[in-house]
Amino acid sequence: MVKRVAILISGGGSNMVALVRSMTGDNPARPVLVASNDPAAAGLVRAAEMGVPTAAVDHRPFRGDRGAFEAALLEPLLAAEPDILCLAGFMRILTPGFVDRFQGMMLNIHPSLLPKYPGLHTHARAIEAGDTRAGATVHLVTPLLDDGPILGQAHVPVEPGDTPETLAARVLKAEHLLYPTVLHRFADGMTGRIDL
Repeated sequence: MVKRVAILISGGGSNMVALVRSMTGDNPARPVLVASNDPAAAGLVRAAEMGVPTAAVDHRPFRGDRGAFEAALLEPLLAAEPDILCLAGFMRILTPGFVDRFQGMMLNIHPSLLPKYPGLHTHARAIEAGDTRAGATVHLVTPLLDDGPILGQAHVPVEPGDTPETLAARVLKAEHLLYPTVLHRFADGMTGRIDL
């Protein structure tokens, strides 16, 4: 059975591109919408070029009222009737009410080996801690930030002399393999954890 996938982005959308490109052939997932909180997000152009419908709901007019922003975002989302919602570089914290509406069907990718380093500046924190391994995590979204059952992780080495930028580039390549793999499995009904 085909699973309809909506993807939320805030910027260039490189993980979104990896997801959309993967949703072909025997993959049961198909992209039905890419939406952003930034009408100028480059990822919206990339999605449109790949033939995926897009929507933008600028968060700035809703400053201080996340509920109103989310209500506006829900309009194109619900119209797309997604079975799965993927956060792919979506840089807005979602309210518990929004998360509850998509409970058990919303995935997120985070650039650390959770539970280590939730939030921002993950690569700098890994380097400062002297970690020898870093990576990315795909998890089910819960109301707690960067929390929820882990569906998969990809591991990369922290090399001597790494900067946050060089480590981020290595982790991003791993993200582009991990997220499509986890989404394919999830769309197939598999929720067991995998490690790459």
